[in-house]
Amino acid sequence: MSEEAVYLPAESQGHAPGRGRLAGRKVLVVGGGQDDKGLSDAPIGNGRAMSLLFAREGARVAVADRAEKSAEQTLDLIRSEGGDGISISADVRKPEQIQAMVARAREGLGGLDGLVYNVGIGNEMGLKNVTPEGWDFAFSVNLRGAALMLKEALPELHSGASVVLISSTASLRPGSRAPAYDASKAAMAGLMRHAAFEAARQRIRVNVVAPGLMDTALGRAASRGRPSRATTPVPLGRQGTGWETAYTSLFLLSDEAAYVTGQVFVVDGGLSALR
Repeated sequence: MSEEAVYLPAESQGHAPGRGRLAGRKVLVVGGGQDDKGLSDAPIGNGRAMSLLFAREGARVAVADRAEKSAEQTLDLIRSEGGDGISISADVRKPEQIQAMVARAREGLGGLDGLVYNVGIGNEMGLKNVTPEGWDFAFSVNLRGAALMLKEALPELHSGASVVLISSTASLRPGSRAPAYDASKAAMAGLMRHAAFEAARQRIRVNVVAPGLMDTALGRAASRGRPSRATTPVPLGRQGTGWETAYTSLFLLSDEAAYVTGQVFVVDGGLSALR
């Protein structure tokens, strides 16, 4: 591979300075912690990268995660860079905790004008291994959790706010080999369009970001279980980074995307469109 093909700009590495694109905003990131999957050199994941980037760009950030310590670690990183926010422990499988999370974020930040739902699990590889319990578990996190978040958050968001749901290119083509994951992530686009339609009267925008093969701890763990994943020929010649998911989400949260709603943004180096 040529040297030019592996060049990463500062944005892709998380080294670019903030530009004030979310100045004064108040953003809740659900799934803003990180599971390092036991890696000592784990690359940054989508949720932590988004939380840090939004803070760099001027937002106050509520970092929510099922793992309380992980959310706190993300908040510590935000504060170490001069940013501000709060951390929240919540499990999206429990409706009462979703209600409490939205209330805590609104009160702790002094309002809400941005929401990112970055939660997803994959289980039970192959249809032959699907069980009712496993299927319901995946959907309760990946899809039902998103629906209940939208139900609770949309009435609390300020006019002109933006919502980003993090899906996957597994929603567009077979990839994860986990049927419940693929199906629930595909259904997220339908949920997004309905939410965007309902929220348009309040000038609230709702979009989906669908990352592809990303070099995150979760991605590396998936490659250990399925080595062929790491050798998939991506047209741009590499896997993506958590920062690249974050910058696409940043655009959608910012006023630069003020006329964009009801859309799916694919961040996969051309994999789903060109292969």
